Amino acid sequence: MIVLQKGVRKLWELILINGLIIGGQYALLALGFSLILGVARVLNLAHPAFYMLSAFTIYTFSQVLDFNLTVTYILSLVFMIGLGVVIYQVILAPVRAQTSTVLILGLVLGIAAQELMLIFYGGQFRSLTRLASGTMQLGDAVISNQHILALSAVMLSLLGVWFLLFKSRFGIPIRAVAQDREVANLMGIPESRIAILTMAVSVALAVIAAAMVAPIGVIDPLMWLHPLVIVLTAVILGGLGSIKGSIMAAFILAFVEVSLVFLAPGAAFLRGAVSMFVMLTVLMFKPEGLYGVFMEGER
Repeated sequence: MIVLQKGVRKLWELILINGLIIGGQYALLALGFSLILGVARVLNLAHPAFYMLSAFTIYTFSQVLDFNLTVTYILSLVFMIGLGVVIYQVILAPVRAQTSTVLILGLVLGIAAQELMLIFYGGQFRSLTRLASGTMQLGDAVISNQHILALSAVMLSLLGVWFLLFKSRFGIPIRAVAQDREVANLMGIPESRIAILTMAVSVALAVIAAAMVAPIGVIDPLMWLHPLVIVLTAVILGGLGSIKGSIMAAFILAFVEVSLVFLAPGAAFLRGAVSMFVMLTVLMFKPEGLYGVFMEGER
């Protein structure tokens, strides 16, 4: 009985730790998606593809070009933010008033990025260099230091965005544009520049997710598809454009997914189906989600 209790406790510790890490990854992606949706009114389906491209950019700089990790992360961040801003300015911004066109373009961009990575790198799994080696004992579970680093970085990033939006002067114009773009323009707030800044922040969050969480697993050109399902489900469950709702929903979905993997390993392949079921259920019974108004009460 004692062995069984220890085994059960270790299992739930693993679910908790992995749920927090995966939830943090999903939260970063959902947060970036919600930001660009709330501020620029762009449903960017290509957003999870920035996560995949970030992982391959880090792989290229660190393991193909053999740069040290510090230079790798700086270059990857700068390159990906530049790419995101260019894509927004050249492709998405001119047609952002046409929702269906934006949706199609986003999907096309994601698939194009996937095919380019397949051409250059093939379809085999690859791994990123871990920033932290070794393990540590946490209760009855042995956790890698990379897991601890990833969890810390993700939580600090989420806290940093919250501080940027609600505790700094830079967040005031962002929230103003998100709440009423026309009034913000009349007040002299440069709405187009705020949208570009928001796009840069959203891409930076995808880079952080790739840098911290991707080394725990493997990378491949299809790695953006499952996060796409999760992100869409999270923003619908949380309420379109709601930051708090998207983050909460991302962690809920992550814990459901991790619990399924650990408690029913044979059904792990259904994790995407579970997220789709949640999304359909929310659309049917509570289409406004947990929080339906962008940034309402999020202080």
